Amino acid sequence: MVNRPENVFVLGLDERNRELLHDLPHLSAYRFHALLGKEELMEDEEVPLRSLLDKAESRVKAFDGPVDAIVGYWDFPVSSMVPILCERLGLPSASLESVVKCENKYWSRLEQQKVCDAHPPFALVDLDDPRPPAELGFPMWLKPVKSYSSALAFRVEDQEQFDDAVAQIRDGIGGIGEAFDFVLSMLDLPPEVATAGGQGVCLAEEEISGRQLTVEGYSCDGKVHCYGVVDSVLYEGTSSFLRYQYPSSVPADLADRMCDVSTRVVQQIGLDNSTFNIEFFWDQERDRINIVEVNPRLSQSHAPLFEQVDGVPNHQCMISLALGRDPHLPHRKGPFDVAGKWFLRRFSDGYVRRSPSDEDIARVEREVPGTIVDITATEGGRLSELQSQDSYSYELAAMYIGARDEAELGEKYERCLELLPFEFDE
Repeated sequence: MVNRPENVFVLGLDERNRELLHDLPHLSAYRFHALLGKEELMEDEEVPLRSLLDKAESRVKAFDGPVDAIVGYWDFPVSSMVPILCERLGLPSASLESVVKCENKYWSRLEQQKVCDAHPPFALVDLDDPRPPAELGFPMWLKPVKSYSSALAFRVEDQEQFDDAVAQIRDGIGGIGEAFDFVLSMLDLPPEVATAGGQGVCLAEEEISGRQLTVEGYSCDGKVHCYGVVDSVLYEGTSSFLRYQYPSSVPADLADRMCDVSTRVVQQIGLDNSTFNIEFFWDQERDRINIVEVNPRLSQSHAPLFEQVDGVPNHQCMISLALGRDPHLPHRKGPFDVAGKWFLRRFSDGYVRRSPSDEDIARVEREVPGTIVDITATEGGRLSELQSQDSYSYELAAMYIGARDEAELGEKYERCLELLPFEFDE
């Protein structure tokens, strides 16, 4: 430990996560500095990665004092910028190659199949000559090699839907694909990954289904630690999330199996000195688990849930690793036995004529103890103009709710809906 506050630069620091960071124990040991705004990093259709890296590096170098760490909890480009900037500035971080092995969905599948069979059959589709892969049948999922928030991911049941999904992916892939190609150019790629690139192909995968779960963990000095399993509950009949719930109610032996697979995959990829979260489907009928994707970062959506149940947001892992230390997390020391992040969604476009006011939000947080509200769809805008939405719905609001048990969690959610007024024009 140094005998001064350590300066930690946070890419895309937003107010919710600023509050979580300020809830960390031993807060006086850290000074957090915002590095580029979330809007600069994530809300343009095109990702100007070169200029973002140069801008971030120049701002850090202009800082009048020692720089101890650079961290981020968002998806691309932040997830790739962290190791690039850390390497430039000589700071601890996971390697860029290991991060990209997670982020490139095709490369990730190639690595997964070396150590486990917990993944669906997959194949590439050439966007210039798109054909359904002969080895896969309908229904299947089509998705870019790199995307975020389930953007441009489509379930297709026949040739017509396949053609429509390919057209939408082809039209939309450039915004992130060009920037991802720039990251790929920094690495010595396997031939099959180099040939695929970041935007000339998309990934086709056999449909997998079941109960969706996420393992949160970290790797430090080659040792992998899984510290929590989170349930991901979907709106019925859709692929859009209704809530994340912690802790998961799955059997302990299943949690152990997912942690074993997670450990093998993270070690195979070489992801070290990093947090991670790995999303799974559990097919209960066949008792089979399949990896959905591997993320080389913690889920900031889960962080308030860990604070509500365990007593500290899992940002503690991110900060400790970035400063070269092994994290130590409390367990079940929070004020609630269960917590959920609930999503209020609309499944068609509309103009937001009315959204909850500050007074409405304050009333919810006063009348429903243990609740935090974030409004996504604000008055005066169209839902289709919102950034980082999935392919099938629009997020109106998110509510972090702590409770004694799952029944009370649901009751609190229903009360929140009553107190949060939204009105739309078609």
